[in-house]
Amino acid sequence: MGEKQASPGVVADNRKARHDYDIEEVYEAGIALTGSEIKSVRASRVNLRGSYARVLNDEVFLYEAHISPYEQAGTFFNHVPTRPRKLLLHRREISRINGQIRQKGLTLVPLKIYFKGRIAKIELGVARGKKSYDKREDIAKRESQRVIERAMKTRNRD
Repeated sequence: MGEKQASPGVVADNRKARHDYDIEEVYEAGIALTGSEIKSVRASRVNLRGSYARVLNDEVFLYEAHISPYEQAGTFFNHVPTRPRKLLLHRREISRINGQIRQKGLTLVPLKIYFKGRIAKIELGVARGKKSYDKREDIAKRESQRVIERAMKTRNRD
């Protein structure tokens, strides 16, 4: 009950990525999936925690994203849960991402998987890792904002 509800159409959300990284730019990409994988994604059996993306030979691949095996598929037709998956982007976007990632400290992290119509999409963020003091600062800002909102709410009631 304490967890935030994802917006409609969102299958998996990598909230830890927003905590660990400063997202500088966001891209939308398609995902090349097998039949049993897309059925598992539709059933929201996806975990993006610890996953990352890399540019390899002018193609982008998603690594360590866990898509659970589809129970109704037999052992022969099922997939490997953490296999590398090809991401579908325009050539211009791939070259732009590749140029950004070559900068020091930037990486490509998946933020969420969602459906756009009937097609599964993934949101990728070009991100810079946060230092621990940055994370503490963000938490302090969030806490102070909650205190302010609470004070305003009680003030408006009177």
